Amino acid sequence: VAILLTSDDEVRVLNRDWRKQDKPTNVLSFPAPANTPTPDGQAPHLGDLALAFETIQREAIEQGKTPLAHSQHLVAHGILHLLGYDHETETQAQAMETRERMILARFDIQDPYA
Repeated sequence: VAILLTSDDEVRVLNRDWRKQDKPTNVLSFPAPANTPTPDGQAPHLGDLALAFETIQREAIEQGKTPLAHSQHLVAHGILHLLGYDHETETQAQAMETRERMILARFDIQDPYA
């Protein structure tokens, strides 16, 4: 996974160009094409994440979290998207949030949804 930590302005442009939503968001996930070649002995490239620095900072303050913990949550969230998880329905959201909680607990990060 390649991770880009960038500005709200740059994430807004990516969000506009790829998702037709002209606004910044905290994390964007870009899955690698299915036919991406994998060098022998290496794990396949899952895709790329773009994180919006100002949005993450603002949300962390609003939610009473450290920016680091919030960033770690968003990286886990983004990687789950790369693995095929989504949150379009309530059932999907519950499954994804459960998986996020499990991942974050392994790093001693509090439940981001508590």
